[in-house]
Amino acid sequence: MDMKNCEFKNAIHVSNVVKKYNSFELNINELCIPEGLATALIGENGAGKSTFLNIISGTRLDYKGTVNFFEDEEAFKGIGQDKKNRGNIDPFLKTTEKLRERIGFTSPNDFFLPEWTVKQVKDASKLLFSNFDEEKYDRIVSDLDIPVDKIGKKWKKVSELSDGNKMKLELATVLARDTDILILDEPASPLDPLMRDTLCDMIQSYIESKPGKRSVFFSTHNIADMEKITDYAIIMHKGGVIEQGFTEDLKEKYIMVKGDEKVISELKPLMIGSHESSMGIEGLVLSENRDKCEAMGAVCEVPTLTEISVSLMKQRSKVRI
Repeated sequence: MDMKNCEFKNAIHVSNVVKKYNSFELNINELCIPEGLATALIGENGAGKSTFLNIISGTRLDYKGTVNFFEDEEAFKGIGQDKKNRGNIDPFLKTTEKLRERIGFTSPNDFFLPEWTVKQVKDASKLLFSNFDEEKYDRIVSDLDIPVDKIGKKWKKVSELSDGNKMKLELATVLARDTDILILDEPASPLDPLMRDTLCDMIQSYIESKPGKRSVFFSTHNIADMEKITDYAIIMHKGGVIEQGFTEDLKEKYIMVKGDEKVISELKPLMIGSHESSMGIEGLVLSENRDKCEAMGAVCEVPTLTEISVSLMKQRSKVRI
């Protein structure tokens, strides 16, 4: 996809990003993430989602390629993966302070020092970011019911929090800042069902607070709980993008087809990630084949984003039952 051909204004534009591990390669040639919307990065475990978000957020630079923000000159640029270039990190970081102020990033992997208290997280955030609002942080911590003391007024340590409360604490720190984009790595994963619903409301409120200006880019391997606020979806597999588009466009591009055993031989070649049982067969089919499916007596339904994602990943997965 060429940046100039994107039909929307970009919050993020990725160009020729490559990161190699021993047996894995992340390779994103061109990718546009729309501004003012919630975009989901969907993929199974090991697809490269966290690696990609670490690159997008600027927390790692050992890759090749460029990540531009807000269609201006602000960018993170990888320094490559050879050790001789590592000396370029410090000058680079000095030039991106303004950009980092505009980005809020959360990660499920030991984001804070375990011995820090909830208050020390606040103090550190105040030192690191000029746009951090202490009063807003305290209000969010209270609203999300994050435990702050153990006995009396003793501040609770991060290590004493559950995984769900650690994620809520991360969300409190980024939402207490005046940012333009949130990059959230598996934010729903450690949360209970009630908090997942609350997370969707928080994301929606963040975007609506500055219509058309604020964006959220989050990763997930289970889209069901987050589908209601997903405007745009990017589906990854083995380090590459296999599908992307606005949610409603994807639901028009594909149909979910169900048929009995009489039509299996005719419909199966058309299906993506099909599933057979004693009741018949079901699978994802391109909408252009709707007439043929209906002529065979199959039932055609509008797919959920979950069904689209799972079917596309299943088609490429080596997992077999």
